[in-house]
Amino acid sequence: MTERAMHKRIVVKLGTSVLTGGTRCLDRARMVELVRQCALLQREGREIIIVTSGAIAAGRERLGYPELPPTVASKQMLAAVGQSRLMLVWESLFEIYGLHVGQMLLTRADVRDRQRFLNARDTLHALLEHRITPIINENDAVVTAEIKVGDNDNLSALVVLLAEADLLLLLTDQPGLFTADPRTHPDAQLIPEVRTIDESLYRLAGGSTTGLGVGGMTTKLQAADVARRAGADVVIAAGSAPDVILRAVGGEAVGTRFPALETPLENRKRWIFGGTTPSGRLVVDAGAARALTRGGKSLLPAGITAVEGEFERGDTVLVVGSDGKSLARGIVRYDSGDLARIRGGRSDQIAERLGYEYGPVAVHRNDLILV
Repeated sequence: MTERAMHKRIVVKLGTSVLTGGTRCLDRARMVELVRQCALLQREGREIIIVTSGAIAAGRERLGYPELPPTVASKQMLAAVGQSRLMLVWESLFEIYGLHVGQMLLTRADVRDRQRFLNARDTLHALLEHRITPIINENDAVVTAEIKVGDNDNLSALVVLLAEADLLLLLTDQPGLFTADPRTHPDAQLIPEVRTIDESLYRLAGGSTTGLGVGGMTTKLQAADVARRAGADVVIAAGSAPDVILRAVGGEAVGTRFPALETPLENRKRWIFGGTTPSGRLVVDAGAARALTRGGKSLLPAGITAVEGEFERGDTVLVVGSDGKSLARGIVRYDSGDLARIRGGRSDQIAERLGYEYGPVAVHRNDLILV
């Protein structure tokens, strides 16, 4: 079986630089070429999901590039004007190939809550079932800092979780991840494959000043890490490269490829890892850290040394070691106030300390994922 045959459901993330070709307006010629490639794959039976940027750029174009103050309200106004314009362009281009599109506007709140996560997933699956191409963007017109994903790279990773996709293409204005900034290091080499995303790789990405830096390659590494844990291969490549989507789906060596981890996360843990922002932190001792990371155990109150932040029962928290290093994410069985009262104590003392109990563990193993 070829690699191309393996990839059934594909998320294609398109940055503003790809959609505009570096100009101030949407580049329809480039967009229709991308749509052509998607249409060919859909005729083969593949399912394509588009995560699109460009709403603000489309709004500026529609309004004649007005001079506006650099405020959140100005950007939200441009997004409100541009989103419908952007969808109109996508609809007209897919219509050339006899394909229908459906719009989904998401915020982090749509995946933070378990029920909304399932509702969004069901909508996405319904669109795919009826061979309608989902066009997804963040709801910039109404989003606030508290519910903002922040960038469409990480949004595309959340879409991978929702769709249970097996390939994520992050198309940008860069050919991929390099060993150094190619503008200042002429001998920089493209990294064809990455199997480990660690701190040294983030430092490599963050050190760039060209498009590979924070907000550029760094967010793509974050997205790649989430998506590959969910069982999807990831490719970062230049959106302007000839037949880039077809070549990447076909397994050709284009851009930088991040193979999926061998054991993808189960659906509930996908949501814990990618769909929620931790509401607080639990600091644990060395014994609890070993039990979690090596023994596959649940987190007991006895191993908790500190409770940081305020959170409710059922919220997602970050579990860290005494050195501050992140160990896991999980859904807590008790709120922050309760955990502060029972931390360090035996499980059989919970009812005595609180007057009630929700079981012997602070975070059950089934609700926890190592990071």
